[in-house]
Amino acid sequence: MTAQNKPIELYFFPTPNGYKISAMLEELGVPYDLRIIHIGKGDQFTPEFLSVSPNNKIPAIVDPEGPDGVSISVFESGAILKYLATKFGKFYPTDQRSQVAVDEWLFWQVGGFGPMLGQNHHFALYAPEKIEYAINRYRDETHRLYGVLNKQLDGRDYIVGDFSIADLASIGWARGWERQGMDIKDFPNVAAWIERVSERPGTKAGLALTLESGERVDLTKDVNAKAVLFGQRAR
Repeated sequence: MTAQNKPIELYFFPTPNGYKISAMLEELGVPYDLRIIHIGKGDQFTPEFLSVSPNNKIPAIVDPEGPDGVSISVFESGAILKYLATKFGKFYPTDQRSQVAVDEWLFWQVGGFGPMLGQNHHFALYAPEKIEYAINRYRDETHRLYGVLNKQLDGRDYIVGDFSIADLASIGWARGWERQGMDIKDFPNVAAWIERVSERPGTKAGLALTLESGERVDLTKDVNAKAVLFGQRAR
């Protein structure tokens, strides 16, 4: 495993996407500095953060010991997971056939399991108007995706054989099954997998990161936070 002398800077907020990278870094056991980007207060729009993450989203990292020893910034959670896995040689296979399998489920998460569950959260929890069609649309798609994952996990401890970045990508989202309106009893393989992954020491530590009590904002009620998070257009 590659040695890491200088800490990696992790730009983070305790969301399912943020937890992907905190869990990964804890699993790797490499040093990192936590930089809280309070998305309810608009920290994601500062020039300093946009220079690291031009899409104004967390997570992002800066690795001062990047390729050829030159600092590199990486945004988008899937890209960060692949970068870290490749650099440190862990949680990503070395043979091409197995890499394809992990990539399939990584991209399944970033292209569907995250965005669809996120829309579920938005219309069920945050939207000022409760639009029944939208709530049902995304709740049904959430249910379908849990079914896909449940089938994949049949007879497997992890999504693709060994523990990998595919598991780290999905665990933060899957833990929110209750607020997504799911009955986890419908998906016993997913339930067992959630418990199994969440109890890994590294993942458990990464998922435990949170804000100081004075920094917490109820995004379902805070009008100012909602104005910052929702309805943004090109700047």
